[in-house]
Amino acid sequence: MATSATKNDSDTEEAFEDAVENIQISKPEDLNSCIQDCHVALKLFLNNRFTEAKNRMEPCIDWSMYHALGYGTIMYIQAVMTFDMNDIEAAIQAIKKSLVVCNKQRRKISMFGSFSREASKGNYTELTDEEIHAELCYAECLLIRALLTFIQDENLISFVKGGLKIRECYKVYKDCAKLLANRKFESENQKTHFESGVKMGVGSFNLMISLLPGKILKLLEFVGFSGNKQLGLRELEHGSVQFFSLRGPLCSIILIAYHTVVSYVLGLADGDIEMADKLLQPCLEHYPKGALFLFFAGRVEEIKGNINQAIDKFEESIESQQEWRQFHHLCYWELMWCHCFKGDWLMGMKYAEILCKESRWSKATYTYQKAAFLMMCENQTEDSKEHLIYLMGEVPRLKQRIAGKSIPIEKFAVFKAKRYAEQNGYLTLPALELIYTWNGFNIIGTRQDLLEPIMVTVETTISNILQNKESYMNYIDDYCLVLLLKGVCQKFRGQFLQAEQCFLEVIENEKKIKYDTFLPPYATVELAILCLEQRRLQHVKMYLEKAKKNYKGYLLESRLHFRIHATRLSLSQLVEEGPNSDVLNLGENSPEGDITPDTPVKDGTWYDNTGDDLTNTDDGTNKTNGAMGVS
Repeated sequence: MATSATKNDSDTEEAFEDAVENIQISKPEDLNSCIQDCHVALKLFLNNRFTEAKNRMEPCIDWSMYHALGYGTIMYIQAVMTFDMNDIEAAIQAIKKSLVVCNKQRRKISMFGSFSREASKGNYTELTDEEIHAELCYAECLLIRALLTFIQDENLISFVKGGLKIRECYKVYKDCAKLLANRKFESENQKTHFESGVKMGVGSFNLMISLLPGKILKLLEFVGFSGNKQLGLRELEHGSVQFFSLRGPLCSIILIAYHTVVSYVLGLADGDIEMADKLLQPCLEHYPKGALFLFFAGRVEEIKGNINQAIDKFEESIESQQEWRQFHHLCYWELMWCHCFKGDWLMGMKYAEILCKESRWSKATYTYQKAAFLMMCENQTEDSKEHLIYLMGEVPRLKQRIAGKSIPIEKFAVFKAKRYAEQNGYLTLPALELIYTWNGFNIIGTRQDLLEPIMVTVETTISNILQNKESYMNYIDDYCLVLLLKGVCQKFRGQFLQAEQCFLEVIENEKKIKYDTFLPPYATVELAILCLEQRRLQHVKMYLEKAKKNYKGYLLESRLHFRIHATRLSLSQLVEEGPNSDVLNLGENSPEGDITPDTPVKDGTWYDNTGDDLTNTDDGTNKTNGAMGVS
């Protein structure tokens, strides 16, 4: 009875929320009503009612900055998912209009002035609520416009234009952070919406920039960008607490995406899954059929190693809506890997084929994945072998360029497809190699029942290679690849000494490797990560320096540099927590330079160890570990 009553109450609440959303409210006339109307549109969007959300905002985009921003954001999401040039152009026009609307409501400044200088005067109360919200919306529009610039054209000019827009956006967010810290708000509601927007912008920038490899980071710092990972996470967490504000759910989405996707693709798979799960629960309570939140729910289960539950969630996300089929592609991608983790290569191949037909992102990658999974199937027929030859031949033809650059994973796929032809129709464990390059072993390694079959396959392949050396055209390359995979498996089995020996043997053979020159640097970084787990911190530094300085021009180099940078961040954090007997003074050549942390004190002001105020400098920047924002 209690269960039935609870269900009825839940149904009534959901029906009530839907009824409120369907009420045709009058045209919003002031800032509060505009924000409220856009908040309703956001709820519609998160409930998979994408067209309704867009239609609700469109009538007001010529004069309301929030409606213009919301409409432009939906157009941007649609453009990114379809990668259709007509959608990209429509999104650009929408965002251009949004910038015009925001500019009309921003504080008017002289030709030789700047908003940053106006804000630094301390006249925070002179700005109206409309003017400070216009700055926030302007920054978000600039960021979207810059991202669209990157995918619209392939030339250097577009990159310069996009970079300048992001730089201006970055500066406006810093000014908004000052406003938030120093302004007295008459309306608590206004402050909440503004604060969640500032937290989202400041947090996202710090987190995004902090993840970039050292070479890129130094260039960005030279032109005024900087980032602090911990500050970024903290700001986003603060923003997500304000769940019922306009940008509160967006802060939660960014954090969940970081902990469940970004840290696994670009980092060390050290995302806080418990935090992601905690943030996800209120989202699922308010949007139980939201396709995006169901996707993240599947991703959480996948990372925990609950593959069957993850598959159920991804399939539920697909079934939850049919309006934007592009959302399905996210789930197809994960379903592909889930079945591969289980060793069901035919199902993995099925989803790779669906992606190849429907997704515009990288048909060369999908085609190679399809071929790699097919190669892992036993008892291949003559038809399947002919199909393999066809698929591998298609991969180079399908290679494309995005923003003027080749996709690194496509280069890898093309390279391997050509190797397949040169080696008379064979590759060694290509699907396991793909799982490794996408950091899938960090998920497989959480479950021994998933890891053991792979370990058996790897051991069998090594024995076959050693017993039939003459049948392998590139014996050392194949042997070292399987040795790297064996070392990774042993690491996740807790066999650290054996794993270390595998990685060292790969490095010892680096001069004999003919084609797969990415294997030694990857093995070197695996050694660094292994030492990090064992708290052999000085060895971590040594291997990271070797990986960075001794190897150049290999496949998937940029991807490895992300992992190197993530390992350095973890190293710095461990050193800050307290050195042990194996840690020496890292000094100027340490992975992060001077890793002495800045010290936060009262009133949101930061100081370095010299006592200088790091929050508000003469040029309007913030020096909290080089990061923007006010803690």
